[in-house]
Amino acid sequence: MLERGLFPDFSAAALAELGRLQSSEPAAYGPTDGPRAPRDLRSLLWSSIDNDDSRDLDQLTVAEAMPEGNVRILVAVADVVSLVEDGSAIDEHARHNTTSVYTAGGIFPMLPDKLSTDLTSLNLGEERLALVVEQVVDPSGTLQDSDVYQARVNNHAKLAYNSVAAWLDGSGGPPAAVAAVSGLEENLRLQDRTAQKMKGLRHVHGALSLETIEAKPVFDGDQLRALDIDEKNRAREIIEDFMISANGVTARYLSAKGFPSIRRVVRTPKRWDRIVALAAERKFDLPGTPDSGALEEFLVQQRAADPVRFPDLSLAVIKLLGSGEYVAEFGKGDAPGHFGLAVKDYAHSTAPNRRYPDLLTQRLLRAAIAGRSAPYGKDELDVLAAHCTKTEDAATKVERQVAKSAAALLLESRIGEQFDSIVTGASAKGTWVRLLTVPVEGKLIQGFEGADVGDRMRVQLASLDVQRGFIDFRRVASSKH
Repeated sequence: MLERGLFPDFSAAALAELGRLQSSEPAAYGPTDGPRAPRDLRSLLWSSIDNDDSRDLDQLTVAEAMPEGNVRILVAVADVVSLVEDGSAIDEHARHNTTSVYTAGGIFPMLPDKLSTDLTSLNLGEERLALVVEQVVDPSGTLQDSDVYQARVNNHAKLAYNSVAAWLDGSGGPPAAVAAVSGLEENLRLQDRTAQKMKGLRHVHGALSLETIEAKPVFDGDQLRALDIDEKNRAREIIEDFMISANGVTARYLSAKGFPSIRRVVRTPKRWDRIVALAAERKFDLPGTPDSGALEEFLVQQRAADPVRFPDLSLAVIKLLGSGEYVAEFGKGDAPGHFGLAVKDYAHSTAPNRRYPDLLTQRLLRAAIAGRSAPYGKDELDVLAAHCTKTEDAATKVERQVAKSAAALLLESRIGEQFDSIVTGASAKGTWVRLLTVPVEGKLIQGFEGADVGDRMRVQLASLDVQRGFIDFRRVASSKH
């Protein structure tokens, strides 16, 4: 953390502020009546779906059936800015790091635990203030209407992705927390059906079907035992599709109010030529200029033809698309879109406990709803957007380095063994490969000549440095295809 310019600990001033907040009530409610009073939506069947061990709950969701097959989707986002004042010591820490950092060695939260897992978390059975993003979706999955407002909410069921997905897929019964709330089973199935329609429509418009393998460390006490694979599933897709849509609604809401915003963008891929070459190796012709619709057609075809190796192709495409960044947008509609999601208007707004851009967006939304002027000007937003991009990159490097240290621990006894791999990076800085049988990435120190992203090759584990997170391979044989 320190090497990357990030603060691993909160300052004395931030801890003193936290001490004063210990007796605070969760997120102040503001006026109880009048046109700007929060709506009372506590009786709706709100639930959270997150990882098994998540304690900082940023979102709740609920669905309501409407006439003519329409569905109202409500996303409640934790009210963080009521307790994290702009310019406070806690805010200064969050502004510096801009994100929570999740590592195998521990979590470095953007906000103190007392806030992110308690006072500003949408915890089970707790009345909370939230920003609600309302979306009316028709039977085709098209957004027909939307709004953003404050409301009081209550989380009626704390759910986990894997158990909800197993139930939705028919491989398990409803989780106990679902069965315990009358009407929640039907509501979650309505959410699932609506999310699948929204997802289908996004992909028709060119959103990319990408599927990667994410490794999660598994501990037995203090001992690292394995790296488990976190797989995409139906429950994750509910949250993913609702959040993508909600993030578009918030961006357009701010524009309609004449407010600036911080957008999340993925520009046109600079290495489209390599993506075209990967497709050609698989007998598929992509156009010479970037086309998300054509790329999505290729990805869908490949997932159907070779589902086992599809995550490896996805990883190569993701690397070639390039990383996302934050840019300030000032209501002129000139900010780039998000190539991978095939959307033009996209702000990060649904995880204010974990990401600073979302907290900034929440301050902008609160001001717009209240009829106040924008809390940030052009120059400040430009600086903040660039800083958020830079520190997100630093945080990602911390997470990767610690993940590699964890992987190196597990591979210490396997030096000299050979593995099948795929090239995930190739530049003047070096060439990297990821093993196909173990979700581990390392540097190719011998035999990297002519290798490019997406190539498959046989490699041998050459050396390890657990402390520095170095895993080095040498090329044994190539198996390009």
